[in-house]
Amino acid sequence: MSVLIFVDQLDGHIKKASHEALTYGAKIAEQIGETAEAVVLGNTNEDLASLGQHGVKKVHHVQAEGLNQFDSQVYTKVLVQVAEQTGAKVIIFSNNSSGKALAPRVAVRLKAGLVAGATALPDTSNGFVVRKNVFSGKAIANVAIKSEIKVISLNVNAFTISQGEGTAEVVPFNATVDTAKTNVTGTSKTSGKVALTEADIVVSAGRGLKGPENWGMVEELADTLGAALACSRPVADAHWRPHNEHVGQTGIAVAPNLYIAIGISGAIQHLAGVNRSKTIVVINKDAEAPFFKAADYGIVGDAFDVVPKLTAAVQKLKGK
Repeated sequence: MSVLIFVDQLDGHIKKASHEALTYGAKIAEQIGETAEAVVLGNTNEDLASLGQHGVKKVHHVQAEGLNQFDSQVYTKVLVQVAEQTGAKVIIFSNNSSGKALAPRVAVRLKAGLVAGATALPDTSNGFVVRKNVFSGKAIANVAIKSEIKVISLNVNAFTISQGEGTAEVVPFNATVDTAKTNVTGTSKTSGKVALTEADIVVSAGRGLKGPENWGMVEELADTLGAALACSRPVADAHWRPHNEHVGQTGIAVAPNLYIAIGISGAIQHLAGVNRSKTIVVINKDAEAPFFKAADYGIVGDAFDVVPKLTAAVQKLKGK
């Protein structure tokens, strides 16, 4: 029996969220007295043995041409084969786009209970109870999984990555790989120095910037912090910024360690997409802006005065 962790990749490189899932899965394995094992699908540019640094003992590597392009139905069938042959009792995914597509499918095929969006290690003192956020982060639910096999998807940035000195055994896994029913003819990728969904720091701005010509100071702050850029929905709708930077309930949900909101009032739809951030800093000249109620730190002032000073202070701290 084992705890099996799905390792998600992008262009042959393991995503940050998967490193979190690996640490999380290894901790669960330690908690219940099982072995932590990982599964990697398709070609990779990574040293898979190094995943042992997270506490994983074995990595099952399934290589096939049909796995180099993500397809949820093809991946599901392969993951079920790995889970069944390894006797996995707990299966871990990241609660990102890939995990959201795979976890429910795998759970149904294995007749497993599923908790999507876990935020902490399960309580195994009396059963198997998993904590998750509900109602857009306004409440917490403790969900008991009573099935023999359990599937969990871990919220991004909900668990700290830890690394040790271990080395994992890498084992080739022969699986039946179906031909995908869809054919990918091309891929259009968004550009950006830091991927929004992987970022530890996000700098976001809204209509308070008055126009796209003023975005330079926001970009400079983001570059100085090594942060990803984001925006509110009205900004994306006005075509000041691309829609792939729109965060909120109808955009991308983010959970960075630090979220800086500049000139954003804080409508409930925006808050629903960012309220899992560890620390929220709000800069707004309107002292009554709703966002201040959700902020850990607030600066009441004109963004055109505050942001350049904040950038200069960070640059001085970094010795730039």
